[in-house]
Amino acid sequence: MPSTDILVVGSGPVGLAAALKVAAMGYRVAIVAPATRPDDHRTAALLAGSVEFLESLGVWPLVKDQSAPLRSLRIVDATRRLIRAPEVLFHASEIGLDAFGYNIANAALTAGLDRLCRERGIERIEASVERIAVTADDAVVAHIDTGETITARLVAAADGRRSRVRDSIGIAEWDWRYDQSALVTNIRHTLPHDETSTEFHTEGGPFTLVPLPGQRSSLVWVDRPAEAKRRAALAPEALAAEIEARSQSILGKVALDGPAQVFPLSGMGVRAFAAQRAVLLGEAAHLFPPIGAQGLNLGYSDVAALGESLAGHPEDPGEASRLAAYDRSRRADIYARTAAVDALNRTLLTGFLPVQAVRGLGLFLLDRIPALRRAVMLRGVGSPANPPG
Repeated sequence: MPSTDILVVGSGPVGLAAALKVAAMGYRVAIVAPATRPDDHRTAALLAGSVEFLESLGVWPLVKDQSAPLRSLRIVDATRRLIRAPEVLFHASEIGLDAFGYNIANAALTAGLDRLCRERGIERIEASVERIAVTADDAVVAHIDTGETITARLVAAADGRRSRVRDSIGIAEWDWRYDQSALVTNIRHTLPHDETSTEFHTEGGPFTLVPLPGQRSSLVWVDRPAEAKRRAALAPEALAAEIEARSQSILGKVALDGPAQVFPLSGMGVRAFAAQRAVLLGEAAHLFPPIGAQGLNLGYSDVAALGESLAGHPEDPGEASRLAAYDRSRRADIYARTAAVDALNRTLLTGFLPVQAVRGLGLFLLDRIPALRRAVMLRGVGSPANPPG
């Protein structure tokens, strides 16, 4: 029965970052996860706070040249409704930043994290955790699908939305679904993106173009499930033509630069973020629609909070006071962002005129009031590292 101080369950971008973080604090760490990963062509828009966090781990220099800076953010009301919001354009320079963040392929980011974990000698066990249980001597035992067990003082669960760790320690979750799906793909285009991310708001959801290196961008097109399914079945040239039309040709001629994938939109929350010598990280703790670049950035806030809860290098990282500190630190932030993303998405779907008016007024005020613009931008990019500016 091998043992370690902290067992990280999951080898995605949150789990690997967690392993690097706690290993740097002096803990013995092991990662347990299956050998193969899902085929993922998505990208992640890492906001400035997350970039600072990855720099502190030593990861960002390994992957920065595979990313594209996001120096400007544009919001366009592309609905055909009676009340429409004004176009709003934000620049990172307004808050003293070179860029709001960087967009990078998930596969590239994960590869960089994985490389650094191996270079630093973090133990890797290729298996799946089936359940965990706390023992009488204040340890936790992870039962894995090879029939073996691993003991630890703390389990950091980054094993996704269907977390077996979360289920085995009895943390209740609630989830909900939207009448929406996201079509995700990458494109090439003939006009430069000028390092500007553009989000078109439509009746079915946001249509978001985010810069990639060169004259390439990633696309997240949220719409009704039938429409997303229909578009995904189109020939590449036909889908590219629809993308070009919806984007109002702001990037010129468009061609696909990878497969189109469709993901149903849903959300999930949990009743607690730590229990029984385990903490929940990333999608084991929260799940969002792909709006506002919250998902992975919030996952890195989880990892930063875990590090803060273990400050002082306690001999027992899974003691009750450390779990309580982590739970307190995550509760308000996660619940507030969950509510905000859900509300923003629902305002796009509603045909209720007063709601449309409030949304339009909010964007109008963001466009016209410098202090409000700055506050909103700083709030958006400041987590999980110290707030920029």
